[in-house]
Amino acid sequence: MLSYDQPINRSNPETGQKPAPAPAGFSVLQLTRLLWQRKTAIAMAGLICACAAVGIGKSLTPKYLATAQLYVDPRELQLVDRELTPRSQDVSGLAMVVESQARLITSNNVLLQVVQDAHLDKDPEFGGNSGGVTAALLGLFGLDARSAGEAKVGQMAALEALNRHISVKKTDRTFIVDIDVWSYDPAKAAMLANAISNAYLAESRNSQATAARRATTDLSGRLKELQERLRTAENALAVYKAQNNFVGTQDTLISDQQLSASNQRLAAARAMTLDAQAKYDQIEASRRASTDAGAIPEALQSPTIANLRSQYAEARKRYAELASELGPLHPSLRQMEKQVEDLRRTVNEEVERFAQSAKNDLTRARDYEASLNKSLEAQKRQSVQLSQASVRLRELERDVEASRDVYQSFLKRSRETEEQESLNTSSARIIGEASVPQRRAFPPAMSLLAIVGFVLGALAAATWFVAADQLSFDTAETSPKIPALPEPKAEAPPSQPPERQPAPATLVEKPRIARLLESDVMRTLGGILAIGGIPDVTRMGWPTVRAGFPLTTFLNALREMRETLAKRSAANVAPVLGVIGAGASQDRTIAALNVALAAARDGANVLLIDADPATRTLSNKVAGPGKREASRLGWLSMGTRASRAIKTANGISILPSIGPAGTSNAIRKAIAQARSAGGYDLVIFDGPAMPWSADDRKLLDAADGLAAILPASLDINDCMEDIIAALGGTERKLIGVILNELHPAAKVSQRDKQYA
Repeated sequence: MLSYDQPINRSNPETGQKPAPAPAGFSVLQLTRLLWQRKTAIAMAGLICACAAVGIGKSLTPKYLATAQLYVDPRELQLVDRELTPRSQDVSGLAMVVESQARLITSNNVLLQVVQDAHLDKDPEFGGNSGGVTAALLGLFGLDARSAGEAKVGQMAALEALNRHISVKKTDRTFIVDIDVWSYDPAKAAMLANAISNAYLAESRNSQATAARRATTDLSGRLKELQERLRTAENALAVYKAQNNFVGTQDTLISDQQLSASNQRLAAARAMTLDAQAKYDQIEASRRASTDAGAIPEALQSPTIANLRSQYAEARKRYAELASELGPLHPSLRQMEKQVEDLRRTVNEEVERFAQSAKNDLTRARDYEASLNKSLEAQKRQSVQLSQASVRLRELERDVEASRDVYQSFLKRSRETEEQESLNTSSARIIGEASVPQRRAFPPAMSLLAIVGFVLGALAAATWFVAADQLSFDTAETSPKIPALPEPKAEAPPSQPPERQPAPATLVEKPRIARLLESDVMRTLGGILAIGGIPDVTRMGWPTVRAGFPLTTFLNALREMRETLAKRSAANVAPVLGVIGAGASQDRTIAALNVALAAARDGANVLLIDADPATRTLSNKVAGPGKREASRLGWLSMGTRASRAIKTANGISILPSIGPAGTSNAIRKAIAQARSAGGYDLVIFDGPAMPWSADDRKLLDAADGLAAILPASLDINDCMEDIIAALGGTERKLIGVILNELHPAAKVSQRDKQYA
């Protein structure tokens, strides 16, 4: 299946298009012969103009040009850390700064200072008036005979005149600015150029000092307000601290210090409690185990218990000795036994005292821990209250810090800008003072004026002779001549069709695609006729192809279609192109008109036939709606004296429709007459509209090629399939597809009369 919405890319484009007729005019040989015949007159005219140019140059007042050069470096001197205005390090930014400084040279402030210093308001060259002897005498004493208003007007006139005498140029890719000043006096020109340079430097210094002074004034005016704001913020902070008992050092508050110390003491008390508890538990465990009570560390470290234990050991030794010598009931043995028991009881009582002491230590440690814990809880509650109050405290502190920073910044910047008033950071300087010019800048040398005058005079004379000869040639060509009668043709009968080149019978070539875009056409108002009543198709209100070169893609595609059509038609016979299509009939008619207009602009004589009797779009546009001219000859009037073909100013003849009755046969007869007469290079018929009848198919068979017009709003491939299916065997004649992508024209109601 072919895709008709894609363009065709042809590697070997076909040739064979009929060459356009060459425009009439002079050849190079004829032009050379004509100029050589008139060489004496041309030379005389050149000499006369050269003498006139020299005379004019002698009569002109000479002007002298003086130039002063400035080096304007946008990278100013770095005298302080923070400049008043930031510098631009971008190349484009530096170039803009230099250009701005160049414009500043011609500003009113600089030039007005030059006018005042050089007294240009009294110089006649700059529109001033010296005022005579009286004004000169008063000027010696510093008096001015003019009023203030007259002096101001004189200065403004001199300023305007001086501005016309100045030209400031910036050398490309450099920071060099040239100041050109012209005057009728060479010394005055040099003086003004140097005065402008000095005035610019002075104005640059003054502008920097003024900017620094203004910044200092603005900053100083804000210092008092910022100082008062800082004092208010500090007072509010102090009052709030006193009200909420915020007492402490600069880093921490007393409450925070106390809370930290209490936390440390509580940790130590908890450690002491745990130690006392361990000691008491060990003593109680030793007592409950009925072991030696003196085996605890405290008992071993006590000298009393150590002495008692020594006595106890000595008594048991004595008891053992007596038990081995005496009987169990001996009084001495019984007495020694009682002594041993007394020593054991004394040791146990001493251990009991250690246990009671450990218990008392445990109780005291617990009480101390509880008191510390209670105090810590109270301090925590106080710390929470202070933390809630410290939110507002931090806000006040931030306000104080911000006010202090702003105040200090303004104070420091004010002092810096105050010092910058007396500093000149500009690096602009004069690198070349203007010298008194020795040669005039205008008028140029007399030899150059003579050469220019001679060339212009010779060119004017040559143009005059060529135009006069061309006019005489045109007059001779347009003189009335007796037309020659056409010789009758007696070869083949009218019914015999001309021989055609055989078309390939096996392959169907994809037709060429042409896109009619909005950029290819121009739109004009409707109903406008050309001078003399000859209709102009480009002024009918329809979009028509633009004229000119280079050719657009649409025009090239149409030229290729005509080449293909010429190959399919017989030799020396005007080819016939039928325009068919889907969609609105006006879109098809507009495209058919543009196809005819493109061929006419290539030099072809085109006949455009309205073959759509149902809508008669082309006929209504040319002859007016509703005007159906009756003729006994009908379509057979083609080529006769009563021919109804309307000739236009664009090389196109339009044959309107006469009605639906027998239109197809009449069109075929008109086409045969047009081809046999030989007066046309291309015949185009618009229509008929789909669906086609049997007579319409006969009309399509009479065409050498068909072009389908498809609006871009419809599906292109589906429409082409419908057209190919409707054509049947005639589909081989389809040589092109034109996609109409023009915007629909807005409908505007018009009156009966046409507008010009």
